[in-house]
Amino acid sequence: MIADSYNIRMAINYADLLIGAVLIPGAKAPVLITREMLKSMRRGAVFVDVSIDQGGCAETSRPTTHSEPVYEVEGVLHYAVTNMPGAVPRTSTRALTLNTLPYVLEIANLGWQGAAKKNAALAKGINLVKGTITHQAVAEAFNLPYAPLKEVL
Repeated sequence: MIADSYNIRMAINYADLLIGAVLIPGAKAPVLITREMLKSMRRGAVFVDVSIDQGGCAETSRPTTHSEPVYEVEGVLHYAVTNMPGAVPRTSTRALTLNTLPYVLEIANLGWQGAAKKNAALAKGINLVKGTITHQAVAEAFNLPYAPLKEVL
């Protein structure tokens, strides 16, 4: 199902587990789950907000920790641990290393500017260059000036 408000309202009525995983790169996650929606869930249901690092996707979300991971709102247990991969540090570090190593090698071989010019995917990860915000969503989130990366390279 597409995660639009209609489908969320329909699914939330019978879900025992709801996982919110919304990401808009460089921006705050939109609030898709309201308190009213959660009221329609069964008591004891669980809501996991994977989007919490970007502000959370539920009106009732607030960051928690690995040592105190849950809280209850409207009878629904909330799990909103920031840095969830921290619960499995060796596995998450290995996954991160394996996925970032090609970029590191490209930067080492070409320099960051050469790598950014050659690799569009790598360029998307550059948010700031010499004090200039080069990621439009980041600039908008903080209401600061933006300049395209091509202009500052």
